[in-house]
Amino acid sequence: MNPIELLRLPATVLLVLAAILLLACLLQLVLLRRRLDAGARLAAGGHALLCVACLVLTVLLGVGGWALRGYRFLGEEAPVVDIEAHILSPQRWAVTLSWPDGSTRRLQLAGDDWRVEAVVLKWRLPAVLAGLPPLYRLDRIDGRYDDPQQEASAPRTVIGLGSTDGFDLLGLRRQYPRALPMVDALYGSGAYLPLVDGGHYSVSLSRTGALVARPDAATERRISSPLGG
Repeated sequence: MNPIELLRLPATVLLVLAAILLLACLLQLVLLRRRLDAGARLAAGGHALLCVACLVLTVLLGVGGWALRGYRFLGEEAPVVDIEAHILSPQRWAVTLSWPDGSTRRLQLAGDDWRVEAVVLKWRLPAVLAGLPPLYRLDRIDGRYDDPQQEASAPRTVIGLGSTDGFDLLGLRRQYPRALPMVDALYGSGAYLPLVDGGHYSVSLSRTGALVARPDAATERRISSPLGG
């Protein structure tokens, strides 16, 4: 992952800050020891308070960074994922997801369309005034049938793309809604497009938090004329 992608991860920012504060905590411990050896108890007390404050902030930032795994800062329009599809059998597809950081994932979907959903987080004041951008993370991808009766009865494929241990901001918000007063809104956004053999799609997220799915030119032609494509 390149440095630009790392800076788009709020978890990275928080964990780096936590590491810096941990070093500051260790420095205060060293200074505390020196003041005690010198008999300067008042100065030692000040270093002790700073040490405790740094330790508390380190824990809070560390927990926050862990809870924000998978989230990214949202710019004007952020590329989210590229999708390639190849048919295996009728209504059965091999799909490859490629993220902006270079990581990939291969999976299989059943249906006529693919659908991607994301979780978007927006902030209250004063975080907005401080310029803190919204956050997002991909939540899941699933196959979708065009026929509603098939959608209700045919085999479904739903693959989670978020945290597997349940400890993230979405889980915390659901369990402790009053514990995150700085969060203004936490909601889902989704987009879907028809699956075609050899299809290539790009998914991005707008500043408003809406997912936008676009096929490339060749894929769009196949979607428009599936029998002749």
